[in-house]
Amino acid sequence: MTNMPQHFLTRLPKSLILATCVLLSTASALAEQADRYKKTIIEAESGVTDNKKKINALTGDVTVTRGTLTIKTEKAVTTEAADGTMFVVLTGGPGGQVFFRQKRDGGPDLWVEGVANRMEYDEKTELVKFFTKAHVKYLENKKVTQEQEGEFLSYDSRNEVFVGTNNASGSTVAGGGRIKLTIQPKLEQPKSEEQKK
Repeated sequence: MTNMPQHFLTRLPKSLILATCVLLSTASALAEQADRYKKTIIEAESGVTDNKKKINALTGDVTVTRGTLTIKTEKAVTTEAADGTMFVVLTGGPGGQVFFRQKRDGGPDLWVEGVANRMEYDEKTELVKFFTKAHVKYLENKKVTQEQEGEFLSYDSRNEVFVGTNNASGSTVAGGGRIKLTIQPKLEQPKSEEQKK
């Protein structure tokens, strides 16, 4: 493996940039489509590329921005398979979490944001996974409209299937806690005559 100087981070392989951005964009099928045409800026304390093994790693206060998408993590590692597909792992580091936030299409102030200790994306299966203390929320005008919490959350964008379990292994363990889905009502309660005045 070769250490990359910090200024070289702007010339990272496109596969690392795309895979990292796709990981979080996949978390919401409604992600801001315009972001795909924006430049990507990645900052980190250090980076390593192993061209033989097709592994790229960034460590130390990693920040990825692309349009409205922001990702903050301690470590980002991508591995390219023989067929060219990417596997991405984002790790929050000791006591830290991976954070992401992105604007959603469909309105002027719609957002998705969340945290987890670790996130993974497999480009081949189009599956994104959030491990340990995962919390994803959807916002409209700063108001939370939907939330998902659990030790394991996953979203299969190909089949549009969401899974939540009470154990970071992805399996359900009896007595291991609970997942939580909160969905706010879409309709507002009608105002009484007094409230209308």
